Amino acid sequence: MKKVLLSLIVTIALSLVGINPAMAHLKNVECLAPAGAGGGWDFTCRVPAAQLMPKVAGVEGSIKVVNMSGSGGGKAFAHVVSKRNNDEKLLVAASAATATRLAQKVYGDYSANDVKWVGALGMDYGVVVVGKDSPYKTLDDLISALKKKPRRTPIVGGSSAGGWDHVKMLLVAKAAGITNLKKINYIAFDNGGKALLEVISGRAAAFTGDTSEVLGQLEAGKVRVLAVLSTKRVAALGNTPTAQELGYDVIGGNWRAFYAPAGISDATYASWVAAVMAVAYSDEWTTLREKNGLAEFTSFGKDFDNFVTGQIKAVAEISKELGIGK
Repeated sequence: MKKVLLSLIVTIALSLVGINPAMAHLKNVECLAPAGAGGGWDFTCRVPAAQLMPKVAGVEGSIKVVNMSGSGGGKAFAHVVSKRNNDEKLLVAASAATATRLAQKVYGDYSANDVKWVGALGMDYGVVVVGKDSPYKTLDDLISALKKKPRRTPIVGGSSAGGWDHVKMLLVAKAAGITNLKKINYIAFDNGGKALLEVISGRAAAFTGDTSEVLGQLEAGKVRVLAVLSTKRVAALGNTPTAQELGYDVIGGNWRAFYAPAGISDATYASWVAAVMAVAYSDEWTTLREKNGLAEFTSFGKDFDNFVTGQIKAVAEISKELGIGK
C-alpha cells in the first residue's frame, strides 16, 4: 500500500513539473560524486542514491558510487559533458557549490545547459566550525581575529577559492563590516573531510562547510560549531546559534541534488526525476535527512532547472561584487 501511494504521489508530482510520466527502466546504474570521500557530494551519492533508490524508487541492482575529485567538481562536469553525454545509467551529485562554480566560470566554457538538472531533496545549511581546543569561543572571537590578522587566521573549506564554502565565509565577513575581503586567507581542499582535519589538528583557525560534513566529528567531540547559516536552529547541531541570532545577517544553504547527462532520452530523464522524487517523499529519507542535519527542500525537473539558473545568476552578481571569479 505504501509503495502504491508513493507511486501515485510521484506520478502526480511529475505532471505538476511538466514531465511525461512514461519512464525508462533503471538498472545497475552509477552515481558520480565530483569529490573525494567524506564530503557532501559523496554523501549525496551514498545515502539518497545508493542506499535508498534501490529500496524506495524501483532502481534495480546496486548503485555504484564513483568518486572523481578535481577542479572543484569541474573534472567530473567535463567528464560527463565530453565523454558520457548519452550515458543513460549515470547520475551525478550536485549542490549549490556546483551552481557557484558555473556562475564564476570555474568550469571554463561549460554552462548549466550542458547537463539536465534532475532534482533536489534537501538543504544543507552552512556552518562555521573550530577545533575543540580553539581559542575562538564565539563567532565574534573569530571575526575579531580576521579583522586584526586576516593572513594569520586561515579558513579552510572543501571547495576551491571562490567556491561556495569560500563565498559563505566572505558573506559572513562582509556582514561583520570587513571591507578588504581579499585579505582573508582561505585554503581550499578537495573535500570537507580533509579540510576538517586542519581545524582538528590546529593548523587552521576555522572550517566553513555544511552541517552534514561536521556531524561525525561533532559527535566525537573534536570540533565546536560557532554558528549555522540558517533561518532557524538545526536540531542535529543542538544549541548552536544561527548567524542571524549573533548579529550577522547571512543565510547560506547548500542544496543537495543531482544532474544527469544532457543527451539522455526524455524517458530516462523522467525516470531519474521520479527516482529522486520517490526518495524525497519517503519516510526513510525524512529520517536520514533529519539525522544528517539537512532541512526540507525539494525541487524537480523544469522547476529545478529554473531554480538552478536563477541561483547561478544571483551568485554571479554576488561574486562580481566581491571580486571573485572570471
